[in-house]
Amino acid sequence: MSDKPQNKETMDEPVLARRIGIQARRKLEAKRAQRDSNRIIGAGLSAIGLVGWSVVLPTVLGTTLGVWLDRHYPMSHSWALTLLFAGLFAGCLNAWHWIAKEDKDTHEQRKEPHG
Repeated sequence: MSDKPQNKETMDEPVLARRIGIQARRKLEAKRAQRDSNRIIGAGLSAIGLVGWSVVLPTVLGTTLGVWLDRHYPMSHSWALTLLFAGLFAGCLNAWHWIAKEDKDTHEQRKEPHG
């Protein structure tokens, strides 16, 4: 009679240990997913700021230089308008290049297994 309860305890231990292991693994995966989603949100917000500044800064600098050139070296065409569009074009190219690089890095990180 004393063998059965002891036998039952030894049989239940692996099942209990397995259940606890599964629950612990699920909690760890949930924490990792939460951390990854927070990182993605933060990266998205910083990308918006970086893209915005990478377009705005060359546009404003080009326009400022154009206004200065218009005042000091007047021509038949507007330097301000010309350099505004040149700055806008350069900023858009810069933003496109940066977003393509970040997209590539993000896809490479997703392919790597979590360590």
